[in-house]
Amino acid sequence: QECSKKQKNDDTQNTSVNALTSNAEFEEENEFHALANAKIFLSDCLACDNCMTSEEGVRVFQQNQKELFRILNLNKKCDTSKHKVLAVSICPQSLPYFAAKFSLSVNDAARRLCGFLKSLGVHYVFDTTIAADFSILESQREFVQRYQQRNQEEHALPMFASACPGWIRYAERVLTNLVTSHICTAKSPQQIMGSLVKGYFARQQNLPPDKIFHVIVAPCYDKKLEALREDFYTALYNSQEVDCVLTSGEIVQIMEQKNVSMKDVTEVAVDSLFGEIKEGDVVRHDGKRSDGYLEHIFKHAAKELFGMDVKEITYKALKNKDFQEVTLEKDGETLLRFAAAYGFRNIQNMVLKLKKGKFSYHFVEVLACPGGCLNGKGQAQTEDGKPDKALLNQMEEVYAAIPVRLPETNVHVQKMYQDWLEGMDSKKVQDTLHTKYSVVNETASNLDIKW
Repeated sequence: QECSKKQKNDDTQNTSVNALTSNAEFEEENEFHALANAKIFLSDCLACDNCMTSEEGVRVFQQNQKELFRILNLNKKCDTSKHKVLAVSICPQSLPYFAAKFSLSVNDAARRLCGFLKSLGVHYVFDTTIAADFSILESQREFVQRYQQRNQEEHALPMFASACPGWIRYAERVLTNLVTSHICTAKSPQQIMGSLVKGYFARQQNLPPDKIFHVIVAPCYDKKLEALREDFYTALYNSQEVDCVLTSGEIVQIMEQKNVSMKDVTEVAVDSLFGEIKEGDVVRHDGKRSDGYLEHIFKHAAKELFGMDVKEITYKALKNKDFQEVTLEKDGETLLRFAAAYGFRNIQNMVLKLKKGKFSYHFVEVLACPGGCLNGKGQAQTEDGKPDKALLNQMEEVYAAIPVRLPETNVHVQKMYQDWLEGMDSKKVQDTLHTKYSVVNETASNLDIKW
């Protein structure tokens, strides 16, 4: 089937889907019974379901509040052999949503969200920024390698970012190897966080991975599909590295149904992956509405390839505000040309240029949502499925005010490269932090669709 994306995402009505389950245990009367009937809204690329098998559809719809409460109820029973350690990892682009929605500082929002989740019975609450550190560092190194091999390797450049699951899904299911061979092999922050929690953290706690139930809180629904990827699965323990993805909006649904306000929740410090250490204030990466792959890779490449220190990046808007470019110039010569392409219309135009051989960019940060990750459909919409532009503007202000921390300066990351990953150039780094993207059940690709 061909992708049936409509031209104007913002004008299409989201599909309301009842969470499906075949587990009779969900139907037990308990303190979470009323919460288990919440509906979820699927939108954007995930909504059309033309690239989603029926099995995937059922598994995606099972990633909702019911699954979380099934584990919470399981842990309340006397048979401790069936108990699970509940760990929740929160994406940094979700925190501005809670801060803006409840008129809190981003640090207060993080601590109150942690307090709320722990009041439900969650054992650990993590910040996924450390996973993004790894993803950005590996993407930086890969771009430099691809640039140096550009004359020997046909598909070395351009390099496309790999952090957005909506874009990856579209590339694998609708496009061809013309595109997938150009996607950076570094795993997304969510995929890496799965490895950290069920690999590194599980080992630190002397727990088998299948004893941990790992939940991600994310801005968009496409993250649910990403959690089902085969490279997110540990065969030895028959365990997914991410068991369930809940959007920011779904967490608010839980609060509303439990009649809990964020302002009334006790603040609790966010956990780290390193023993009794707690996280400090919230930090972010360069980038106005995302993890800032373009900014970090651009500055790193300028330094490594041309010995140039770039302090500030100037964006040039092209056809629209969601398609912008950045160039590095010296003595009238353009050394690097990067672009940010957000939203499927811009992605489509980018792919058409690549197909026609008229592609002038070395790297493109590709994100499925117009406006970037903050505008994920799981948090930036009103109840009737319309864009909440006022809330998005607030989120952007909150996110921009968060201090930036370079991934290179994270001492925990550097230590984990040596102690856990056996060095930056080891096979374990490739196995743990990288993956492959390829055509899956290739559909009829129609590049003439007017997006």
